[in-house]
Amino acid sequence: MERTGAAAPVTDGRTERGRQTREKIADAMLSLLDENQAHFPADKVAERAGVSRRLVFHHFADMAQLAEVAVGRRLEQLLAQARPLPTEGPRDVRVAALAEQRARILEGLTPARLAIMRLENPSPRVHEGVQQMLDFARLRIGQVFALELDHLPEPARTDLLNGLDAVTTWSAWYHWRSSGLSPEQARHTMAATVHALLAAADRLGDGRGGDERGGDERGGDERGGDERGGDDRGGDDRGGDTVAS
Repeated sequence: MERTGAAAPVTDGRTERGRQTREKIADAMLSLLDENQAHFPADKVAERAGVSRRLVFHHFADMAQLAEVAVGRRLEQLLAQARPLPTEGPRDVRVAALAEQRARILEGLTPARLAIMRLENPSPRVHEGVQQMLDFARLRIGQVFALELDHLPEPARTDLLNGLDAVTTWSAWYHWRSSGLSPEQARHTMAATVHALLAAADRLGDGRGGDERGGDERGGDERGGDERGGDDRGGDDRGGDTVAS
């Protein structure tokens, strides 16, 4: 009975060492991805991980499987970095917080996304990881800008949410970065684009979202105080029939 009890820790320890080795190999692949290397021969990954080439293929069927596991690991790491963002308070503060977080996460995501694009047949796990990030990002946008979104009627609300979602995801980020913008310039562009979308939506709102229509200047009826001739019918001296008042 004592031998049986002693065998369990040995088995558990071996399993734990195997898990640690597997993660070490995946992290070695990620470090190569972060260096923007396009090819990942097993020998290079093994050297980076400090293990033998044979051990790489002991834990992974092939390099494609290793790439998928590494990418999945990176997606999990980046999701863990998504801290709560302000959902109330000045718009400038909320936009700045969102742009800072998105810039940092999307820049870190780029190597993994490029690796996914090089995979011939990404596994369902990779697709699920990417979709999870997209869904989470859209949900967060809805929370951060609920003040602006909730007073809009449909379909204006959904249109605004779609626009905000589009300019804060990796596709837009990669476009700006590959066009030559630095991370700081791309972050600034993202924030400016978000502000522009929100300002345009204000003009569609009902006045509670910083409506920039100037209080609906029709109230001052610039037709000249109803310049239908000052309404000289009968010489009315009431200020040209001050309908604008």
